[in-house]
Amino acid sequence: MAVYNKRKLYVKYISSYLMSHGYVFIIPILFSAAIQYPNMQKTATTTRLLYGHLHDINSSTIFCMLATIVAALYHILINLPTKIFLVDFACYNPDASFGYSREAVSRTVESVLSPENTTFFKKVVERSGMGDKTFLYGFDDFPPKSAFECARGEAETVIFGAVDDLLAKTGVAPAEIGVVIVNISTFNPVPSLSAMIVNRYKLREDVLSYNLGGMGCSAGIIAVDLAKRLLLQGRRRTYALIMSLESVTSNYYIGEDRSKLVANCLFRMGGAAILLSNKSTDRGRSKYELLHTLRTHRGADDRAYRCVYQEEDSNGKLGITLSKDLMSIAGEALKANITSLGPLVLPFSEKFLFLATLVARKVFNMKVVSPYVPNFKLAFEHFCVHAGGKAVLDAMEEKLRLTKWDMEPSRMTLSRFGNTSSSSVWYQLAYSEAKGRIKRGDRVWMIGFGSGFKCNSGVWRALSGVDPAQVTNAWAAVIEQFPVEIRT
Repeated sequence: MAVYNKRKLYVKYISSYLMSHGYVFIIPILFSAAIQYPNMQKTATTTRLLYGHLHDINSSTIFCMLATIVAALYHILINLPTKIFLVDFACYNPDASFGYSREAVSRTVESVLSPENTTFFKKVVERSGMGDKTFLYGFDDFPPKSAFECARGEAETVIFGAVDDLLAKTGVAPAEIGVVIVNISTFNPVPSLSAMIVNRYKLREDVLSYNLGGMGCSAGIIAVDLAKRLLLQGRRRTYALIMSLESVTSNYYIGEDRSKLVANCLFRMGGAAILLSNKSTDRGRSKYELLHTLRTHRGADDRAYRCVYQEEDSNGKLGITLSKDLMSIAGEALKANITSLGPLVLPFSEKFLFLATLVARKVFNMKVVSPYVPNFKLAFEHFCVHAGGKAVLDAMEEKLRLTKWDMEPSRMTLSRFGNTSSSSVWYQLAYSEAKGRIKRGDRVWMIGFGSGFKCNSGVWRALSGVDPAQVTNAWAAVIEQFPVEIRT
């Protein structure tokens, strides 16, 4: 490996030197041609001029010229900007045996919660935006006798189901994968889940593996950002496999703190496997090109840091507290994120209006001027907003001035699958594909919110249209049943 790196270093140094000093060989030739030009007949062509002079040049000079040209071409090629392509993705499609109605879930939790908290649980579920049937792992044995073993079983079921589907769709061999990233917040066994993937699919020894824990519902976009950085920095052309999921069973809360019970009401089983490539040869078969990833972290603010917080209650039972300030903090994080994202994606007219109102408010202290919310529909055709709950989607629809059509993928994902954490944006993109909405050149904005507190964005451009008749994702078999009316 050391010899190989040195060789690359020498080649790069020589090519850079020739690029910088190529004029030593080129300028004398051009200068000679310029002197002789007046003596040439007017009918002489540039080709004849160069041809005549090349006869007067010795072989060493010709060799230097060719070497310079080759070095210049090599230098240009190795410094071409690398593009990141989304070859394909696969959302885990739960087996029907994991489906539970609201009534069945309510009956089960009645055995472990007080009557007052059972009523609270039912009320939250009713108002959550979820449909009558969602998916849970191991719910027949609730609470599980062994939370750890149940969580491991859930992780294996979701990961292997999604990755098997992805590899079958893409035809990529496991040995071709150079990067593996798993993001999951609340279940981090030893060995890690990324090691579980390496073991299951027998990946090669030099694979770069990462396991992102505790980063919440926006970690899927963080994983994409990390994969992008690794693929851009490395000279090796390879694939990055991302697995985004959450473990519901590892985080069941059986206590009386209502701020922790909300997580039980919203989170459900799910996950998505994503395959990225930095190979230019993959452009023709890839679905999307990654344009931007943008991460906003508000963790320096104590209020934002603690708004989603894992802790024990007064009786020592572990759960995740969802603060009443969550919605306002999410709004602040979104504002900061779109302030940075806007200049990258918006047309000039929207940038100007946004900047003008910002200057009026901040520089001239004109508080009567309302903050300008850019029209992001001029920058994107599709929106995948993290399906954290009905209140989250209602707020996003209002703040971003989106239509019912824009929010349909998010609302239908919440209705059918519940809050699947970081993978929810992928279920939404799969919904749009199954509906035949994705056209060549369309731009997709993925927006994720998560503990910390973070708001992250991913921007994609469709490289080709998606024919719904060819779609085989988690929505394909039932897409004709959607959209459905959301119970309020």
